[in-house]
Amino acid sequence: MGVSTALNDAGPDKEVMAEALHREVSDKGFLVTSTADVINWARTGSLHWMTFGLACCAIEMIHTSMPRYDLERFGTAPRASPRQSDMMVVAGTLTNKMAPALRKVYDQMPEPRYVLSMGSCANGGGYYHYSYSVVRGVDRIVPVDVYVPGCPPTAEALLYGILQMQRKIRRVGTITR
Repeated sequence: MGVSTALNDAGPDKEVMAEALHREVSDKGFLVTSTADVINWARTGSLHWMTFGLACCAIEMIHTSMPRYDLERFGTAPRASPRQSDMMVVAGTLTNKMAPALRKVYDQMPEPRYVLSMGSCANGGGYYHYSYSVVRGVDRIVPVDVYVPGCPPTAEALLYGILQMQRKIRRVGTITR
């Protein structure tokens, strides 16, 4: 079993991955993997997210960075600049006035870029769905990769959504051929 297979099969279980790596090194004395697997591993281990808090969901987004949930232990950290961000977390109600700013920030992010929509309002308009001033889902403005439901979703739900984003990046790959 190669390292790339061990990385893909192990998932978040570090003991299984460490055992597979140890077995590979002890058998051959070296590791074999592809550049794409190493880049995807590095990308999921250093995911910097742009905070785009629009309403009450932003409070729960802030909770995930605090010591109780400590999102940084998974290799992610919030960034205030779109030019240093891999992922954008849109939390809250997106209004028609704010939509151009959201698109502008998204366009400033480097490729590959990912979007996580957090909360009922960001996912589909939520409680304000029929209001004239509310966009009925962030996916009408930017492509969304992961949706986190709830009103507001808990910090655990956002944490799970970010872990799902890491899994998606690991599974799909990011190098264009």
